[in-house]
Amino acid sequence: MEGISKKIYLVLEEPTEEDSRSSQMRILDGLKEQGLDAKMTVKVMRKLYPLCDEAQWKITVSLAWNGDCWTVVNLEKGDTSAEHYGIAVDLGSTTVVARLMDCAAGKCICEESCYNHQIAYGTDILTRIFHCKDNEKELEAMRKATVDSITECLNALEKKAGIAPESCISMVVSGNTTMIHFLLGMDAFCVFYTPYAVRADRPGFCRGKDLGFPVSGYVYCYPSKSNYLGGDIISGMVATEIYKKDEVSVFFDIGTNGELVIGNKEFLLCGAGAAGPALEGGVVRTGMRATEGAVDEVKLENGRFRIHVLGETEAKGICGSGIIDLLAELFLEGWVDIRGRLMPEKSPLIQEKEGSLAVEYAPGLYFFQKDIDEFIRTKAAAHTMVEIMLQESGLGMEEIGKFYVAGAFGKHVSKESAIAIGMYPDMERERIVNAGNSSLEGAEKLLLDKKVLDDIDKILDNMVYIQFGAVDGFLNMMIAAQALPHTDFQRFPSVMKELEKRNKEGKGVISGT
Repeated sequence: MEGISKKIYLVLEEPTEEDSRSSQMRILDGLKEQGLDAKMTVKVMRKLYPLCDEAQWKITVSLAWNGDCWTVVNLEKGDTSAEHYGIAVDLGSTTVVARLMDCAAGKCICEESCYNHQIAYGTDILTRIFHCKDNEKELEAMRKATVDSITECLNALEKKAGIAPESCISMVVSGNTTMIHFLLGMDAFCVFYTPYAVRADRPGFCRGKDLGFPVSGYVYCYPSKSNYLGGDIISGMVATEIYKKDEVSVFFDIGTNGELVIGNKEFLLCGAGAAGPALEGGVVRTGMRATEGAVDEVKLENGRFRIHVLGETEAKGICGSGIIDLLAELFLEGWVDIRGRLMPEKSPLIQEKEGSLAVEYAPGLYFFQKDIDEFIRTKAAAHTMVEIMLQESGLGMEEIGKFYVAGAFGKHVSKESAIAIGMYPDMERERIVNAGNSSLEGAEKLLLDKKVLDDIDKILDNMVYIQFGAVDGFLNMMIAAQALPHTDFQRFPSVMKELEKRNKEGKGVISGT
């Protein structure tokens, strides 16, 4: 497997009067003998003397692929070919994750993450975009915040592994369209404003030093398909290899926005739309990110809530996975009807609070009717995206092989709870696959395998983008999905079975009346 960087050990003949080739050509010819045509940077030319003489012409050459050819980016004395490192980065809007790779062995050495420094300019992407719109000074501050976020991760990797970022040749960055715009110092207002023609969607390979990173070679930024379907989704395609398979699969990455791809090696339908901030704890009155103090698991047993709190500490709020558990339990236990309306007669924990019904899920923490309504709209959007894609592809859920759920959401959310509220389709649980951080996995894959570049071109060529709002019946689908789990109960047989079971125990509710 050939990655996008190389380290080649050369033992070369010293110059003589009979062979007076330049140091530059002596090295390039040595590489050519190994099947590599390469160019050499000025920075490396300046190192030729006295390094080659001192090394007695036994040197290790670092090469980086620049999108067109191999470039010699560093020289070292002796054989250091085993010390071959690279970096894979998932540039998320909330969290940045970096992975230090041993490219010689094809293994991860360690991984670090940090909060995206852009948060200082707004917790949501749109606020950040408006903050630096048509303002060069603030745009530069946003670019620097982006670079500093990745640099913080690189410094943490160095501290953990003892390997400096300067020792790395190449870096691959995967992120949504806005994040890549900010990384490159480009105004991102075009991402959210008609006609949605972004500044650049295929930046490719950029010199590390041009972006402010100490890697000796290049930084590759994953391309995007559209304003809302970014490089993180293309990277997810690479990670899951949906585009190589015979069976049809679904790839779903859901957060404030939802991105969806359905297809196989023959076709790829894709789309994206707003799901709402509720999944990340936004707009929910006691909502929060999945950090210490967040309720991330909820069970309702014998009229009492049993919760798990991140960090094993006092509950401060509730995150996305906890919200889905909470809503599922409220529905299955009959504390809300199919419209999500709280039923105060079911429990003294459902109270009038600040002019609205609310349920106390932890001491002093309430989930309000408005919170439930907002979340139902979010889950309805998610369900409708899947329904539209299936409709446009002419496929039924029974024809889907795997249903990949990407990101932290897919990793932490209970499949049963997500199905119970109608966010995931009711299908065999083993077919619902946690894709993990597929954005990071795809970045790593490209770092280690240059052939992935050809796959990326194939993915982009095969992708057909669907505008959800332009599909006939979109609003009717959305309205139908704003019920628990759906107005059409027959789509969720396992949920109905669970409801019948709980009804026999004197709990649960099947109708909204």
